Amino acid sequence: MRVSVGLPIDRVDTTGQFLTAAGISTCAQAAQRAGFHAVFATDHPAPDARWLRTGGHPTLDPFVALSFAAAAAEDICLHTNLLVLPYRNPLLTAKSVASLDVLSKGRVIVGVGVGYLQSEYRALGVTFSDRAALTDDALMTMLVAWKGEPFDHDGIGYNARNTVVQPIPMQQPHPPLWIGGNSKRAIERVVAYGNGWSPMPSTAASARYLGTPGMESIADFKERMKLLRELFAASGRTDSLDIAVVPTTLSGFGHGGWSSDALHDEIGQLADAGATVLVVNVAAAHPLEYADRVAQLGSDIISALP
Repeated sequence: MRVSVGLPIDRVDTTGQFLTAAGISTCAQAAQRAGFHAVFATDHPAPDARWLRTGGHPTLDPFVALSFAAAAAEDICLHTNLLVLPYRNPLLTAKSVASLDVLSKGRVIVGVGVGYLQSEYRALGVTFSDRAALTDDALMTMLVAWKGEPFDHDGIGYNARNTVVQPIPMQQPHPPLWIGGNSKRAIERVVAYGNGWSPMPSTAASARYLGTPGMESIADFKERMKLLRELFAASGRTDSLDIAVVPTTLSGFGHGGWSSDALHDEIGQLADAGATVLVVNVAAAHPLEYADRVAQLGSDIISALP
């Protein structure tokens, strides 16, 4: 089991230190020293003010932030968690992913999702009700584009003719695609296109707002894992999938602390249910505190991971 930890670029930064090259370098290097597999960045290019006031979070552009992390820490993987595919033309996304993968020498993990924030969709000029179809189209297009050969494709809102996207990613046939969402359609998308699944812990009450069923417990996770295994077997695929899960004992952006016993117990249950990756956040007021907290978390859990 591996662990991806969030870069602290997704919260109000009263010191101004997180949103600097030096701050990102300090955080990425600390995560690498502590034994984390990856650092991640979220994707919210144009949220509305109400969402930010009621629990939402600002963030840097994920490709820019992760490129600074890549330059500072030369071994850690770079995880988009989650890149909202419908926000961008898929050819631009394919180019950004390939560019980062080449420059980082093959360290990109492409976590993707359909998104849920309607105000952001409106601001970006993308039809919210088309998000599932746009996501499927983007996945198909990127997989073809990453081959580096000329191709034709009639996409949703664009037409590729004899189009070439180069350079191709260093990882071949492409960087791992971890697909987010709790719904059956999301799990079907994993089976059709993905190398991993990123379920979202959430309440049943939030399903209407988030657009994906709640996942409130390990029992809920097990039920969805059962569906994933059934669909995966029926597809004839025989490769393995990564399952990237947020432990509830370390959930949320900027989590303040954790109980070692509770965390170890939950990790054991998640591993038994099929999880292969943990996705976590830690709280800190400035980069040096973040480095200390990441070191504490690494010492607490990484050596004990199954």
